[in-house]
Amino acid sequence: MNSFLFFIGTALLPVVAFPFEDFYINTHNIVHQLEPHEQHILFYLALIAVALGIGGIRAILCPMAAYHLQSCDQPKLLSFFNWFYWMVNLNSTVVFLGIAYIQQSVAKNLCFLIPFTSVLLALIALHMVRNKLTFRPKKGSSLLTTLGVFLNSFKMCCLHYRHLSGDVANWLDRAKENNGGCYSETSVENVKILVKLFPLFGLQLLYRACITQIPSGYYLQTMHSNLKLNGFLLPVAVMKVISILPVLILAPLLELLNTYYQSPKKKLPSPATFITMGHGCAALSALLAGISEIHRKDYPEVEQTLSGKVLQVSSMTCFQLTPQYILLGVAEAFVTPACSLIAFCLTPSNLRGVSLHFLTLSYGGGCFLGAFLIHLLYFVSGGNFYPNNLSSGNMERFFFILATLMAINTLVFWRISQSRYADLSVELSSGIKDSPLSEKLLQYKTCLRFYDTMERSDTLTSMETVL
Repeated sequence: MNSFLFFIGTALLPVVAFPFEDFYINTHNIVHQLEPHEQHILFYLALIAVALGIGGIRAILCPMAAYHLQSCDQPKLLSFFNWFYWMVNLNSTVVFLGIAYIQQSVAKNLCFLIPFTSVLLALIALHMVRNKLTFRPKKGSSLLTTLGVFLNSFKMCCLHYRHLSGDVANWLDRAKENNGGCYSETSVENVKILVKLFPLFGLQLLYRACITQIPSGYYLQTMHSNLKLNGFLLPVAVMKVISILPVLILAPLLELLNTYYQSPKKKLPSPATFITMGHGCAALSALLAGISEIHRKDYPEVEQTLSGKVLQVSSMTCFQLTPQYILLGVAEAFVTPACSLIAFCLTPSNLRGVSLHFLTLSYGGGCFLGAFLIHLLYFVSGGNFYPNNLSSGNMERFFFILATLMAINTLVFWRISQSRYADLSVELSSGIKDSPLSEKLLQYKTCLRFYDTMERSDTLTSMETVL
């Protein structure tokens, strides 16, 4: 379904981009062209379809692949997530270089046919191997159960059922059947474990807002810098590729470290440590972006043609912006696999897919937060912090504010992670348990065996006395 929506969106984009005047002409030499309002309608419908389709694919792809790793230990899981996101970024590199070059230098509209053709071939390939990719989970929807626990707990709190259920240690406990709720104790306890990961998801929002600067703030900086290299006009997307290169380089290096630290005497840094380091790199990247913006405006302006439009840009070469892109790439190499590992390991087996879905949701929420910060600071500053013309504004102040917020976000995550996400060895050493209820049942069974043994020994003693 998601691939079909993606296919519909990519099919509508070439329709909007037509006509190509060099061949899309009928026998009367009349160019077939849609009306502007029709183009706008089709364009936004295409974007909505593409957004829904790719969002569904991203939310399903990683959990579906991870379902086969239920019994794996931490090194194998970290290896999987490293290589999974390495493949994703490798594909992005090829796509950005190819499509960006065609759009900027060959044909402005012809590049819309490339995603359409790619999705068509992908659908054919998926149809051919659909039997091997089908996963049938257990009966019942974990997502609906999770949402139902939240809604039922909220309902019980709003209706003031305390005189029926008494005081509870956690507000989610009101959804338990023995407290007047509708859900079993196992389901509620599993959701309570999932709730402990919500700070992790929430603190990724601002980090993702920093990542979204690559196609927004950093993109504007690059577009208003000198893109020529020995007379050749580079695509703006070449800087995006530079931000991907650290992921392609660091993933194999992290895999080597993962292999090296598999011995019992050596311990790999925790995933929370990698996330803290990545957040720090993101904050430093935003700081360097502000410094680069001040430096960029000191250069004289020159004319530069992009997509048929002549722009007044700084003569500073775009490669001086490389450090801020590299730092964000390093942050991605550290943060994304580590977040997926924590979200997968610290949840019960039946909620791991839901946990990864919430993580993906936080990534999308970070994009909206980035857009919100841009609009907020634009209106607060009267357009000065995010100007339409970079030469007449102070965009560096926006980057400095973002760097400050990200630094605070890093400190908060470091403080929380010390008690919640610092060590996964306990949960993974003996297998990930479904819920604390399982541990209680094991303790009860142990007690029953103990008392049963005591009763038997007492009986044997009394019989010996009689004899």
